[in-house]
Amino acid sequence: MPRRGQVAKLFFATDIHGSERCFRKFLNAAAFYGAGYLVLGGDITGKTVVPIERCSDGYRAIVDGREHTGLDEEGRAAVERLLRDRGQYPLVGSHDLLEQLENDEEREQLFVTVVKESIVRWVELAEQRLVGTNVRCFITPGNDDYFQIDEILQGSSKVEFVEGKLVSLEDHQMVTTGYSNPTPWHTPREMNEDALGSYIRSMYAEVSDTSSMIMVLHPPPYGTRLDQAPAINEEFRLEVRGGEVQMRAVGSRAVRELIEEAQPLLALHGHVHESAAEQLLGRTLCVNPGSEYTTGILRGALIGLGRDRVESHQVVAG
Repeated sequence: MPRRGQVAKLFFATDIHGSERCFRKFLNAAAFYGAGYLVLGGDITGKTVVPIERCSDGYRAIVDGREHTGLDEEGRAAVERLLRDRGQYPLVGSHDLLEQLENDEEREQLFVTVVKESIVRWVELAEQRLVGTNVRCFITPGNDDYFQIDEILQGSSKVEFVEGKLVSLEDHQMVTTGYSNPTPWHTPREMNEDALGSYIRSMYAEVSDTSSMIMVLHPPPYGTRLDQAPAINEEFRLEVRGGEVQMRAVGSRAVRELIEEAQPLLALHGHVHESAAEQLLGRTLCVNPGSEYTTGILRGALIGLGRDRVESHQVVAG
């Protein structure tokens, strides 16, 4: 860790949605960029399960519409790696087990199980990669993430679970939440704007100096370059006019109001994958690095922090 008065390096990423390749790159960013702080800002789990059936003549899986049959153990492992790297969860089992995916309730239970197993693996990986270092690794779930993963993250010796917490980073204090304003998908961690504003305000009420504060807030501030997403109608179809997809501000009004009020040094956001951008709100530098997790590309923000200012900032991808 840097001594007081020195520039501290922070690497921030978000919305990796289960991509194991992106998570490995996130952990490697500490050594690659010389960052003392790693921050993963929400929506860390994936969205789909891909069945791999155990048959008498090997394994069978359908990936991207292509059927793979007669896979041996090495072939099965290769398919599993491919799926995990792009944020999908392989589920290996007999025909009877995989039939449970046809039932909504049983599918949900199986999905939660594979998500939890994935987070266990990620925590173990973080502990292996970061052991013997002074790197601090902060992770919060996002609005898409099940509550069942919280206990796993909280039980780690190297991962710091920071949802709803105030933590100190040398000369700075950081508050974090992965909750979002309401979305059309009714995800697990959503709040209306009033509740979200009160929740964030309760975190930074005890901050000793808001001028050097860092806010990690999953939803970006409303009406900025950071929150522009394709507009959808009530049937979840894209709104197109003149052959062009319409864009709409989907960020949080409460988040914008609180940033303009508190004027922290830095605000880090995600949530809107296609709206990678940075923007000043008053003195506050707001950054959304965006997300390209399906391709295995990790987008992140590398921040150099002085005591009372952002010394440097850069959005990186690789």
